[in-house]
Amino acid sequence: MKTFTHLSGYPPRPSLKLKLASLLFWLGCTLSYAQQEVPRQQADHLFYSQDYLNAANSYAELLKDRSLAADARKDALYNLAYAYKELGEFAKAESSFRELLEMGEPTGKYQNAYLYYAQALGRNGKLQDAQDMYARYENVKATLGTEPTSNRPGAVGNSDTKVTYRVERLGIDTENAEFSPAYFREGLVYVAGKGSSGSGTSPDKGYLDLFYVPNRTDLTSVGVIGADGKLIPVNDGRANANGSNTFANRRLGRDSYTRATANDSPTAASYAPMSFSSGLGLSKNERKAATTAAPEEFSKDINTKYHEGPLTFSADGSLVIFTRNNYNEGKSKKSSDNVTKLKLYTAELRDGGWANVRELPFNSDEYSSGHPALSRDGKSLYFVSDRPGGRGGTDIYVARFDGGTWSQPLNLGPQINTKGDEMFPFLDENGILYFASNGQPGSLGGLDIYHTSLSGGGEPRISHLEAPINSKADDFGLITDGRRSTGYFSSNRLNGDDDIFRFFRESSLNGCRNLSLKVFDEATYAPLDNVTVTVRARGEGRDEQIIMTDAEGMIDICLEAENDFMFELAKDGYVTGSLGFSTVGLTDDRATRLGSSLIKFDVIDRDRTPGRVTSGTDENSDWETDDAISTSTLRGTVTGEGDKRPIEGVKIVLKNECDGKVKQTVTGPNGRFRFELTEGCDYTLVATKTSYGTNTNAIRKIPAASKPKLVSANIVMIKAGDLVTLENIHYDSGKWDVRADAAKELDRLVATMRKYPSLKIEIGSHTDSQGEAKFNQYLSERRAKAALNYLASKGISRDRLSAKGYGESQLLNQCEDGVLCTEEEHERNRRTELKVLSIK
Repeated sequence: MKTFTHLSGYPPRPSLKLKLASLLFWLGCTLSYAQQEVPRQQADHLFYSQDYLNAANSYAELLKDRSLAADARKDALYNLAYAYKELGEFAKAESSFRELLEMGEPTGKYQNAYLYYAQALGRNGKLQDAQDMYARYENVKATLGTEPTSNRPGAVGNSDTKVTYRVERLGIDTENAEFSPAYFREGLVYVAGKGSSGSGTSPDKGYLDLFYVPNRTDLTSVGVIGADGKLIPVNDGRANANGSNTFANRRLGRDSYTRATANDSPTAASYAPMSFSSGLGLSKNERKAATTAAPEEFSKDINTKYHEGPLTFSADGSLVIFTRNNYNEGKSKKSSDNVTKLKLYTAELRDGGWANVRELPFNSDEYSSGHPALSRDGKSLYFVSDRPGGRGGTDIYVARFDGGTWSQPLNLGPQINTKGDEMFPFLDENGILYFASNGQPGSLGGLDIYHTSLSGGGEPRISHLEAPINSKADDFGLITDGRRSTGYFSSNRLNGDDDIFRFFRESSLNGCRNLSLKVFDEATYAPLDNVTVTVRARGEGRDEQIIMTDAEGMIDICLEAENDFMFELAKDGYVTGSLGFSTVGLTDDRATRLGSSLIKFDVIDRDRTPGRVTSGTDENSDWETDDAISTSTLRGTVTGEGDKRPIEGVKIVLKNECDGKVKQTVTGPNGRFRFELTEGCDYTLVATKTSYGTNTNAIRKIPAASKPKLVSANIVMIKAGDLVTLENIHYDSGKWDVRADAAKELDRLVATMRKYPSLKIEIGSHTDSQGEAKFNQYLSERRAKAALNYLASKGISRDRLSAKGYGESQLLNQCEDGVLCTEEEHERNRRTELKVLSIK
């Protein structure tokens, strides 16, 4: 079953009436423009913030205005269609891209419209139209050059970085065949020789049936494939120290389930019946509760005394398409050369069982069809056949379900099909086709697994999967998710037997992460050009990268994988902004779109006017008294968390939430700042300084009163290296449990950690010198870890926390061993400290 051979002069002076009409027309256009511009900018804001659902609704509403200028309509249509695509609403995406293309040839920033339109067509089952659009897209690319994003500042192509995987052998593997897994609900259905359920041998051991593991999470690993391709056992009871297996080294074609010819099937003896509900887990009374995988035969409605092979399910699991020998309604048929060929059958899930088993119409008694793979929408069926007119031994074909019937199959063409064998297709949710081939270039040996995008434009680009998924043996039957983060495949690499392996991707699919950033005015949503974007990456030896936004406020950049980045956004007349982004743990390889706004500020006179530091240059001048103020006033002092001293050079920004106006000032040596307030308005107060954590505070509205009010807003800022003693962190003698009084202090630390999302700290615990130093060291370590665990239990990521016990090694006074000290002096040494490791 594994193979089909073993699947633009001066005009007359206008009249007054005409002038008036023209003026009214101009005013009307201006008003219309004003009415359109804000909704459009709001829609753009939603779009570049990746809120595609609300962006789509906003663009759809905007497009109802038929007076919308052509360029604006193009922009809105393009973004609307893209949003629909991202939301998976491909019918709406198709309609919107078609409307855009009807407005003319998509050039410049719309260049990708053909590509996205083709993808939508493909997902909607219009394969021929999709291929035509792919061809047009390739012609456009050839005429205009590379994609438009590469013309933007900072765009960097992806680097070719090796993708790494962890491959595990599973505990369901036996000395019989197990291969070609398929997802079904939470479980896994696969092909296996009879007797693979672990229930003993069977007289039908030479025939293939379908087996089922109801819950994939129950599958256990018995070994990992090492760098040398050998199995590193995990107490599997079968593999020895050198990674070999106690099973004999069988070769392909010599195991219990394979015949010498492609499609022959001898008759089998008998079939042991089973309860379908029990195997599927649909019957509550019969469902088997197991802590480990217990494979069972899949269904008596599908399994017969002949071969049953690779299968595929509809997205909702209500339809199955499976491979079987030419056997239906109790009768088998043979070809003119006396061979029982393979055919494709469908069945429907009814009342807990599979019913209405039927042949697909393109089957034949004279050639084989098998190895089905159904698209997520259920309209495209990919399968393998050795039918006449193919390009090799076995080719991959596609049939379309339209009008209630299946179309005649189409060969996928010479880019995919070769003179060799192409088999075991699988289509993920993103339209990536995986298949096995022994005729494609780059093979490591035998069947290897390849993949290509069926929505990639033009001729398919075939890619070969890296080792250890591919090996020198036969590797085939891969299934995975749309990010290829995990999945299953089959291989006979270990001992000649086909076994099922599980894999996890441990790296990014690309060497860098594509990021599109749009910068816009916070009040008007208008895109901001010539914003200086400084990109800083975490780690030594990494240079800053400075990029300017284009006329659309955009930059495109490809960021190093597995790193943290800080973007500083600067433009004259605007408050400098910052934005953090991390590629750590991102393995889905999709381009990220982000939006960031900048606040326009009013320039404040520095000479003793509101918004100025009143004593920024006169350190000895005092604040005016409360009686001296004529307007409600906000004032405060910025000090450091560690030394409690005033901090000079802190930028203080105050935003009026009523009208969006912003004032700013910079603190002098005494760290003071002062602003006049408008009564009845909320404010946001932001303090920033390089190497300190940004401090943001909300100032509640001041109610109108007969007398101006003075509001105090002192700010404490944290910087890397600060060491702060946490008060009231006490433990019972000789214990490390977090007491209720200590928990209150730690809860305040939790609030601080949440206020500063980039803050990373070390929790250090210290003891006094009383008792043995070794025990004090142990005690301090346990106390530090207990505090860390408490913070983690409150939702603070452990990646931001570290714990260290110092024992009695850092006493604050002279109270060492042998020195007589009071209890108060000893208590000073028993402390818990917070050390700021880093903050942005």
